[in-house]
Amino acid sequence: MKVVAFNGSPRKEGNTSLLIKHVFTELNREGIETDLVQVGGETIRGCTACYKCFARKDRRCAMDDDIINDCVEKMIGTDGIIIGSPTYFAALTPETKALIDRCGMVTRANGDLLKRKAGAAVVAVRRAGAIHVFDAINHFFSISQMVVPGSSYWNFAFGRNMGDVEQDEEGIKTMRDLGVNMAWLMKKIAE
Repeated sequence: MKVVAFNGSPRKEGNTSLLIKHVFTELNREGIETDLVQVGGETIRGCTACYKCFARKDRRCAMDDDIINDCVEKMIGTDGIIIGSPTYFAALTPETKALIDRCGMVTRANGDLLKRKAGAAVVAVRRAGAIHVFDAINHFFSISQMVVPGSSYWNFAFGRNMGDVEQDEEGIKTMRDLGVNMAWLMKKIAE
């Protein structure tokens, strides 16, 4: 079994990445392979609603000049997906939003390719706005017919400067519990 995570933070080793790695620790402990894809900081355009993915049905976005088609392939070839984003003015990073919109269109256009995969949101936040980010990512999972595991709290942790989230004990516990629950869910889905 495998989980791919997409780090929507432009800080490659920042708080979002640290939180994802806490989830990975528990997934790895359960024998699940993990892969982290850096999305934040990449030049990714949003969906243009050209609908070529619906016409072609080739599992690809017509815009082929960035990493999105690689991300689609990774999503299709995995059992679970984590999307992580820091909170930018109570919203997702633009790269995370573009990832969701374009991968969502391609996978829906080609027969709901993410159906019944496990999906989990991971959010880093300085003070407020994390629920909106958490909800936006989970809305993507829901409309993609994915299954979302719960945790001991909503999947976010507090921190502004790189590494600050490590001081949020409840946030770290939430990530670890998420990893355990995601592993359990994926194994149940596979039965």
